[in-house]
Amino acid sequence: MKILVNDGISENGIKTLESNNFEVINSKIEQEKLIDFINENNIEVLLVRSATKARKELIDNCPNLKVIGRGGVGMDNIDVEYAKKKGIHVINTPAASSLSVAELVFTHFFNISRHVHSSNRKMPLEGETRFKNLKKTYSKGKELNKKTLGIIGFGRIGQEVAKIGLGLGMKIIAHDKFIDKSIITISFFDNQNINFKITTTSIENVLRKSDFITFHIPKIDNKALISKKEFEMMKDGVCIVNTARGGVIDEDELIKALENGKVQSAGLDVFENEPNPSIKILMNEKISLSPHIGGSTIEAQDRIGLELANQIINFYK
Repeated sequence: MKILVNDGISENGIKTLESNNFEVINSKIEQEKLIDFINENNIEVLLVRSATKARKELIDNCPNLKVIGRGGVGMDNIDVEYAKKKGIHVINTPAASSLSVAELVFTHFFNISRHVHSSNRKMPLEGETRFKNLKKTYSKGKELNKKTLGIIGFGRIGQEVAKIGLGLGMKIIAHDKFIDKSIITISFFDNQNINFKITTTSIENVLRKSDFITFHIPKIDNKALISKKEFEMMKDGVCIVNTARGGVIDEDELIKALENGKVQSAGLDVFENEPNPSIKILMNEKISLSPHIGGSTIEAQDRIGLELANQIINFYK
């Protein structure tokens, strides 16, 4: 059986597939040439990440496809239900990158709480001549310990975020439409475990009471979840991070909230207009920026590759 890995997977994932007698084609085929390539090469399994799209046209015109796999959580780029109706098995890797995303959330929280994102811009330009001034400017950071962390979306990633927050001594409050409560288990290096029970609450309660807020939800119906009304509910000086989906936060309203002090600073890994973020967002010194790298760690990519490989092997068995 032939597998086309169009957006790349880890070497361990490829080796696992090849050792189970799959032929792996690890090439990037342009979207407009993809249907012809799949048919000409009798591809049965298509593996993608976020770049390649598997829409109705591709599904209808590739009758040999048996499996479409997404290396990651969201499957916005795949017509999942249509593929299933056509008898195609659709898989993803919802757990593999959760820890990587959670760690990036706190990368941004530490950046913005201590103004590291801004000082990193200024130090190369002014550090040699205005060191004392910069020291004074950036000496009013705040700690995360004993602060309230609001988590909107309490699935796998949200729960990994909670573990780190609890480890930092933060109070956790969470909102999720589908989860009423969850037991969070923190495992330590010496095999000790501590369990915490988290009961979810309303989104309004999370917005009003949190010092730090992170989002782990999909964008629904092209409407921002966080806009003017939601910003007005938040505490003055709140710090927020979005590593979920571009468009969850109304970026115009975010800039207004940053300007009037409602939001002290923000961290964004995803943007409304990816891959062409607004210049107003990119140039704002109160925003810590990363280019949609939430699940992109060496360890996560290895887990994703192995998880995809094992799911494919099990499907054919």
